[in-house]
Amino acid sequence: MKFLDIGEVAAASGLTASALRHYEAAGLISAVSRHGLRRQFPPEVLLQLKLIAMGKQAGFSLAEIAGMFGRDGVPDVPRAALHARADAIDRQIRELTALRDTLRHVAECPAPSHLECPTFRRLVDVAGRRGGRPRSRRSKPAAVRAGG
Repeated sequence: MKFLDIGEVAAASGLTASALRHYEAAGLISAVSRHGLRRQFPPEVLLQLKLIAMGKQAGFSLAEIAGMFGRDGVPDVPRAALHARADAIDRQIRELTALRDTLRHVAECPAPSHLECPTFRRLVDVAGRRGGRPRSRRSKPAAVRAGG
């Protein structure tokens, strides 16, 4: 089996060598040997790095991701944690969708001043009650669909 040195892994993954050393220190990846001072990794490390990147993108911490790898490096994913994270992402999507709809309404509102627009004022009131987060809805409010 041909091993990849740290430079090859860095080039193939887009990560820096220092990030790879950090991941190794955190127990996320393991070098199998050294060639001189350069760490050598099995080719499977590239798949592990993709899984780490996916976990980070989903909002998991490195410690949580490390817990998802078994002792032999094979993923041991807690399904309940994935469901909980997916639910959190769904909530974030709803909040961002509501924010996007608010921004579009503000951009397209025909009122001479946004403060004169009842829909805008209602959206601001709702966002203020929610600590700055607009209320998420499955569809646009009737006043928004009707143009103001």
